[in-house]
Amino acid sequence: PFMANIRSAEKNIRKTAARTAHNQTVKSRMRTLRKNVLTAVEKKDAAAASTSLSAFASAADKAAKTNVIKKNTASRLKSRLAVKVGALTK
Repeated sequence: PFMANIRSAEKNIRKTAARTAHNQTVKSRMRTLRKNVLTAVEKKDAAAASTSLSAFASAADKAAKTNVIKKNTASRLKSRLAVKVGALTK
């Protein structure tokens, strides 16, 4: 789609495309893991919810570390899910 005239600009386009594809993969995986937690919470399965939450928390922290999402966003998502999972054990 872009016609770069300079070799470094062509390389930057390739790098951006690769980075974007990787970031989309990471975000998609996070959405899936988040849905897993929410599904377990809906089914009132505390063990599965807890396991899913730890997997999601790990993925969110890794995404935040590589700036795919912001640190506070990861923290907020983890906190909201933790509250829901915690409500199951009470």
